[in-house]
Amino acid sequence: MTLGLLDGQPLPRAALDHRLAALRTGPRATALPQEGSSEDRQLTRWVAQVLLTEALCEAVAAERGLAVASSGTAHLDQQAAVELGSITAAAYEGSPAVRAVYASVTADIEPAPTEVAHYRAMTARTPATRWHIALPDGGFEADPDTVPAALAEALRAAPPGEWVTVGPWKATLLATLVIPRDPDPTPTLREAARRAAFVRWLDRERARRLTLVEGLEHPGDPAQPDNHHRH
Repeated sequence: MTLGLLDGQPLPRAALDHRLAALRTGPRATALPQEGSSEDRQLTRWVAQVLLTEALCEAVAAERGLAVASSGTAHLDQQAAVELGSITAAAYEGSPAVRAVYASVTADIEPAPTEVAHYRAMTARTPATRWHIALPDGGFEADPDTVPAALAEALRAAPPGEWVTVGPWKATLLATLVIPRDPDPTPTLREAARRAAFVRWLDRERARRLTLVEGLEHPGDPAQPDNHHRH
């Protein structure tokens, strides 16, 4: 009847039973494994780890005097969910306490200038130039390199808005558009660094403060009997 131990104190299993019941009567019930199966036991372990993560963060939030919203959920994009891992991502989305602790733990995390510079160097793109060209029957935008060479040469030589005729083509260059480089990557790198820092912090706190019980081990624990790989 125990979910696990937090700082040596047992946590009641009732929260787990309630969460599982809500899943089994919810809109995605048909996608859940058959009750009593190995996959069902793994689901139970997974939900237990989500609840333990929530309980741990509730305790940390109280210790730190953090303001925790009374309710509400969040939605992570796919990359953020993968970086956090499925258990932590589920706890983050469902628990205001987890989000409050995340904000507290990662508040001072910033990417190093060298990391930003390296990212820029690896992803930099030369600003692209596009021409806005008018024809007698309409207009279009094009990369100058895709315009027939003779026509492109004539357009470059002519003043903007002047019509040129080259072979079968008659056109005028109305404007040259410059597409800028990628925006500042710092916010993206900051969030990635904060997720990585939170995962490391949470792993340490789980190991230090949580004690798992038989039957509710981590679903990835190779020692528990339902962790097997099939083809």
